[in-house]
Amino acid sequence: MKGDFLAILGPNGGGKSTLVKLILGILKPAHGSIRIFGKDPAHAGAQMGYVPQDTHINKGFPITVMDVVLMGRLARSTNKWKYSRDDRHRAEHALGKVGILEYKDRLISHLSGGERQRAFIARSLVSEPEILFLDEPTSSVDQEWQTNLYNLLKDLNRIMTIVVVSHDISILSSYVKSVACVNRNLYYHDAAEITGDTLGKVYHCPVELVAHGLPHRVLKTHLGD
Repeated sequence: MKGDFLAILGPNGGGKSTLVKLILGILKPAHGSIRIFGKDPAHAGAQMGYVPQDTHINKGFPITVMDVVLMGRLARSTNKWKYSRDDRHRAEHALGKVGILEYKDRLISHLSGGERQRAFIARSLVSEPEILFLDEPTSSVDQEWQTNLYNLLKDLNRIMTIVVVSHDISILSSYVKSVACVNRNLYYHDAAEITGDTLGKVYHCPVELVAHGLPHRVLKTHLGD
């Protein structure tokens, strides 16, 4: 739904990343078809931003942070051979949004894992997507940046739809508007509050509660293995 802030939750290997890659058109469905903005995903790329889980790069490739972010303008730029002053201004604005403008001339390989994650988020933002997908965006960042990131996403949610993939149920907070639990099957909830029974089906363990506003988790005693 337009303007949604959707959290896709589920255990590792449950199919969360596969679902997103199908929506983005990176993978093709074995059966049926997928439409986003009424189009095949292959024709909707300019309207979608994507921050992948794996941001490992060739550390020997000499590319700056600014060059990485400018790549996000390729689908929007009117001149495919040269970035405009406006492209560079937008790239600097995106870098400022994620707090690493001062590193714009630094080689991307010289950044920490969390700083690279910020650079890739900036690359997605500079394309001005209508919907932004982030796959495990806090996996390489510290607690302070996690808080800053979700505050940023809450701000961006005013102008774009946000979809965050995670296996961490603690992200259910005042930021999230709806939840999709994925573990081979998909369970959709149009509110950021889901029951222990539903989570038990997804995680196959007795999670008792995840509540909107004050996310917390209570695990009952596990029986058997």
